[in-house]
Amino acid sequence: MKKIYVLSDSTGETAERVVRAALSQFGGSDVRIVRLAKVCNQQEVQQAVATVTADEGLLVYTLVDSSLAVAVHTIAEEHGLMAFDLLSPLLHSLSIFLGTVAQSTPGLLHQIDTDYFRRMEAVNFTVKHDDGQENRGLVKADLVLVGVSRSSKTPLSMYLANKGYKVANVPLVKGIDPPEELEAIDPAKVVGLLISPKRLVEIRTSRLVNMGQSMKNSYADYEKVEDEIAFCRQYYRRHPGWLIIDVTCKSVEESASEILRRLVGQFSE
Repeated sequence: MKKIYVLSDSTGETAERVVRAALSQFGGSDVRIVRLAKVCNQQEVQQAVATVTADEGLLVYTLVDSSLAVAVHTIAEEHGLMAFDLLSPLLHSLSIFLGTVAQSTPGLLHQIDTDYFRRMEAVNFTVKHDDGQENRGLVKADLVLVGVSRSSKTPLSMYLANKGYKVANVPLVKGIDPPEELEAIDPAKVVGLLISPKRLVEIRTSRLVNMGQSMKNSYADYEKVEDEIAFCRQYYRRHPGWLIIDVTCKSVEESASEILRRLVGQFSE
């Protein structure tokens, strides 16, 4: 079996993807890809090239440090090893095109990928734990938002999720006990949302109109809404450790900033 060695000063994931994409053009070729990751100095370069030479493999490398890339090229030539530099020609062309030099910092793309997947994981978690779903998973949340219907729980949750926070939200409904799991959560993770009755009636009325439902629905009745907010405030008073914010005149972005700013000891924006 032929071997292709992928040498990198980071994880080697990007280079391996490129190699696999190229290999797909050669049908079912019997080839094994071996990663040599985190190669960061001359000694490690020499050891890596010696390994590839012993196996008579093909060496594909991505090294942002130009001195290491030159070292690989030189040593590979000395050993008669077939080697291909994936990154240097592109970095050179980009440097000319952009009129600036590369940072030469290993692992930047992997860092971007890691951040991306962290956000996607947070979004998936938040979707599964929206509006009181999957209450058993509340303890795994970074933040839990609590509030009455139409108090911006879902849009605020999704906004925070896109910043990488796993957020669950739980509706407060008078006459229905909140989930027991809510009491077991670290109070520092819980945020209670408040909104003025007048503004909530406006939002709910607009909702009913958009859904083509009767305006006589108690969902948007001022007295009922006022009663809900009073219940909400009373419930929050029983949880002095929670952060309570008023979202009445705030955009989702402003509410999110306030949450992250006031919980700065636990999170950083």
